[in-house]
Amino acid sequence: MSYLNNKLIGVISGLLLSFSALAAEHVALNPSHPERYTVVKGDTLWDISSMFLRDPWLWPEVWYVNPQIANPHLIYPGDEIVLTYRDGRPVLQLSRKNSLSPRVRATPLDQAIPTIPIDAIAPFLTRPYVVDENELEKAPYIVHFLDDHIVGGAGISYYARSIMEERPIQYAVVRPEKPYKDPDTGEVLGYEALYVGTSELKRTGDPAKLLLTSSDMEAIIGDRLIKEQEDEPLIDFQPRVPESPIEGRIISVLNGVTQIGQYNVVVLNKGANVGLEAGHVLRILQGGEAIRDIVKGRGEKVTLPLEEAGHLMVFRTFEKVSFALVMDATKPLHVLDWVRTPGS
Repeated sequence: MSYLNNKLIGVISGLLLSFSALAAEHVALNPSHPERYTVVKGDTLWDISSMFLRDPWLWPEVWYVNPQIANPHLIYPGDEIVLTYRDGRPVLQLSRKNSLSPRVRATPLDQAIPTIPIDAIAPFLTRPYVVDENELEKAPYIVHFLDDHIVGGAGISYYARSIMEERPIQYAVVRPEKPYKDPDTGEVLGYEALYVGTSELKRTGDPAKLLLTSSDMEAIIGDRLIKEQEDEPLIDFQPRVPESPIEGRIISVLNGVTQIGQYNVVVLNKGANVGLEAGHVLRILQGGEAIRDIVKGRGEKVTLPLEEAGHLMVFRTFEKVSFALVMDATKPLHVLDWVRTPGS
């Protein structure tokens, strides 16, 4: 039995290596790629991959076959990335202190460079920024502030409707804002949830008693209470292409910016319901509108082709919408621009 297991493992390993080698053959290099690059503080894996590869999300394909980078997430400022070739295929090697042999590092792991700039998405990783209509209807809400307060801030107690369970203790206070609508069907996909603050449950009941422990803005009567996320947010992203073709639109941009560019956070009209996951990379496309041909003068319409305008990476999904970070943009981006699976 042991022999058969070892044989099976050997066959699987061989298939994986063959697949990786085949994939690496199809990885296109950036025409202006350097031969080597020294990592500096502030770099991301996406930045470095963009220097060497035309499609930076394909970096696992060229680093997987390289034994010097068993875990490409553990790259530090001062490390040198060297482009070499094996059997005609591009390979990225890691060089440390002029040696290609791996060694144990004493540097804390949290100093390794991230895949993407985490600072750009950190505020959007844990807070409940999207709620659906059903969740809103069932959510407890503030009905009265104690001690004659008209609005609430940190340190103020209040009553909320119908909290009968003693767990969880922590709740996020949110204010429902504009609906996220599908631009093509008009369907309401969810509601933007403005983060107000955090509360701690003091007593169950109808009404229940809670204490505002922190606040980003003043709480008002009618603000909803959503259970705080207990799981650790995902910050170790693996950029990759969705397994099936996905087409969607940018329907909003967060943080109130009007011009969308690199490292802005946008909202897509597709979510977990179509298989989108954190790490999925999509192309951004512009155009596609139908214009009237004024030369012929008979009202004939011409549909303009879609032109590539950049790439984004999904970092958080909800049921029908997703948050994504714009990784690169070749021109100003706009709400209603298209997104598609690369290669589709």
